[in-house]
Amino acid sequence: MVPFLLPKYQQKEQVTTEEMLHVVHNDYCEHFPLIFRELCQCVCLCFGIEMREVGAPGHTYELLPILGLTFHGILDDDVQIIPKGKLLMGILSVIMVKGSRVSEEDLRALLRDRKLLSEREHVMIGDPWKFTTEDLVREEYLVYQQVPNSAPARCELLWGPRARAETTPIKVLNHLFSLHRIDPRSYPHLYEQALREEEGLFEAFEGEDV
Repeated sequence: MVPFLLPKYQQKEQVTTEEMLHVVHNDYCEHFPLIFRELCQCVCLCFGIEMREVGAPGHTYELLPILGLTFHGILDDDVQIIPKGKLLMGILSVIMVKGSRVSEEDLRALLRDRKLLSEREHVMIGDPWKFTTEDLVREEYLVYQQVPNSAPARCELLWGPRARAETTPIKVLNHLFSLHRIDPRSYPHLYEQALREEEGLFEAFEGEDV
């Protein structure tokens, strides 16, 4: 179902219940309400997409970008859509929480703890670290660079220009808190950090227009 919905999202098309029922196997149509609830949770968790009802109740839905990420260029293989989307979301969240940049070692450890990165090749993604440091870097979602003046040489990852163009630290932080049911007031320093980053980005854009 997700491979069916994501192109709709990318093309800004609405989706109907009838269309989704055509995708569901006949043996499971009677369980569609449960399937639909789980589908909504999945696209929200993995892609930051909200399915909002429009028009007559229960008939038509629009796919809204809670975070704004388009995922163009990295989700071409239907089988890989969910794990790749989940990995990208996890990495952007980790970088945000760690102070806008994270060392290669820390990111590996954190993703492994969250079961987003395995010691061996992922059955669906292939090599998750190659996807992280090559595919996501090529698509400009991430920047992978050497830490200046580090000896021995160490690398770190930051949000790339495409991630900053499509979403904001505040959106990612709010999404992270919502998923884990965390009271934002418990982490005021993260909000202050996210606001500083957004102010810096706005000033950078203003400078380019001058």
